[in-house]
Amino acid sequence: MTDDVYSVDHTQDDGHRRGVSVRLTVPEMDCPSCAQKVDKSLQRVDGITEAMLQPTTGTATVTYDSEQVSESDVVAAIEGAGYEVVSSGSDDESTDGMGIAPPSDIWTSPRALKTWVGAVFVTLGLLVEFVLTGVDPTIATIIDYPLSVADGLFLVAIVSSGYPVVRSGYYSARNLSLDIDLLMGTAIIAATGIGYFVEAATLAVLFSIAELLEDYAMDRARDSLRELMELSPDEATVRREGEEVTVPAEDVAIGETVIVRPGDKIPLDGSVADGESAVDESPITGESVPIDKSTGDDVYAGTINEGGYLEVEVTSTAGESTLSQIIELVQGAQEKKTDKEQFVDRFAGYYTPTVVVLAILTAAVPPLLIGDGLTLDVAGTSVVLPGGWQAWFIRGLTLLVIACPCAFVISTPVSVVSGITSAAKNGVLIKGGDHLEAMGEVDAVALDKTGTLTK
Repeated sequence: MTDDVYSVDHTQDDGHRRGVSVRLTVPEMDCPSCAQKVDKSLQRVDGITEAMLQPTTGTATVTYDSEQVSESDVVAAIEGAGYEVVSSGSDDESTDGMGIAPPSDIWTSPRALKTWVGAVFVTLGLLVEFVLTGVDPTIATIIDYPLSVADGLFLVAIVSSGYPVVRSGYYSARNLSLDIDLLMGTAIIAATGIGYFVEAATLAVLFSIAELLEDYAMDRARDSLRELMELSPDEATVRREGEEVTVPAEDVAIGETVIVRPGDKIPLDGSVADGESAVDESPITGESVPIDKSTGDDVYAGTINEGGYLEVEVTSTAGESTLSQIIELVQGAQEKKTDKEQFVDRFAGYYTPTVVVLAILTAAVPPLLIGDGLTLDVAGTSVVLPGGWQAWFIRGLTLLVIACPCAFVISTPVSVVSGITSAAKNGVLIKGGDHLEAMGEVDAVALDKTGTLTK
């Protein structure tokens, strides 16, 4: 499901699609489960013909019939799934200039700050419970339930760390998506409702920390994509009407002359019109030794002019440069799901409902069967099975927590994205995740005397 094309076909009677595309930045959409919720919300909007949701880049490219819906309707649908849209643009524009959600400081984000506050209050509550064991005074009474000092601290932790979880669970329920957010939100509310404040607070804090770690892993994958795209400079120095002017690289036309001084990156593909220099082409070809360039030689965007002065006649636009094609290939490769990713997606579809059923059975069946408890004699040893609704309810909650599938579901796509992007930065283009996985089965690689691989 990661980097998939989620298609919602609303073709016209004549069999042709009509409409426009918009690319939206959705930074918090960083896992397949998130993309599923957005997809379900978009499916309910008539007029949307196709949605390509890419959790690894945090972007959604949506094609819609402009006669039926507007861009604001698309944004509203995504926000209706619980995710903020921070920017938008036409299909050929990028989000942060690269088509990737902008970088964020995971550990100081609002979600992280709420998590740290919750962790502090859980710790304080446990300390108070330990220090005031047996004498913890009642500070308030809610519906005939006495609240101690420790309970008050735990409630603060629940509100702080649990609110984002419960909010996500609400949007999951609203979009009829049975996912881990709904499970955790339900567990926090249920534990709080029966007075298990320390369990609810601990669950909220630990799950929030797990979410932050997953966000961090996805942000690292996005960073590797940004580094690849940052190889090409955004601006170019062009000679126009006898003067040197600095303009955005995408505004330079074929046939114009670009000035490249020592140490500068070459902004566009072209042919050397004047000058001589050594050019570091390692970002494109992987060749570690700079290549001497002179009049008539081809140069590539993203490569570095080592020491001489060059005038380059542009032969391709920014969007058609060799580097742009490499980036396009890398992004296209990431959109191809591997066999393992497809298996993980299918598995997750059955896994979460199964966990829910098992958790409910764990909490409900034993108290009905064994009542207040049961003692068994196993090989001369007495084994006590505790009874009571509260004990088995806690076991049901525990099953929900330890069975959380989020890390499992995102592990494969994050690994594929990181591997393909890292290879591209080192001059190796991999056509897709399947090919990357196949390399794990390679036992030997044969090279000729020049050290190159040939088809």
